[in-house]
Amino acid sequence: MPHGDPAVSAPAIDWVERAAVGASALCLVHCAGLPLLLAALPALSSLIALPESFHVWVLAFAVPSSALALFAGRHRHRRAYPLMIGTTGLILLATGALLLLGGRWETPVTIMGSLCLACAHLANWRLRHSNHQHCD
Repeated sequence: MPHGDPAVSAPAIDWVERAAVGASALCLVHCAGLPLLLAALPALSSLIALPESFHVWVLAFAVPSSALALFAGRHRHRRAYPLMIGTTGLILLATGALLLLGGRWETPVTIMGSLCLACAHLANWRLRHSNHQHCD
């Protein structure tokens, strides 16, 4: 490792990073795919009723897991852009989940947040696993 031992081991961060990307993908499926499925199959909507608190629970998972992975990545590769993109994604997710409950902008804002967060985690993962050495 070019900058000493990080606070969290690389395999642990890999697991967190993969979980965060997976959560972002599930969020995209939930935000984009589920409404289309429910519109196409009205009878199914009574079987898959997600409470509004679902969004808060997902956000409660996304914030600490993303923060841990992105800050650990920043410590290792010294690049700020994955952290900035991830922070933007989390802000958009929080805006969609907490401020736009049921509004017409909730889904597009949440989808943009999920895409930003997934891109940030993928960039972070690639930078952490690159062989490029950085100087202080």
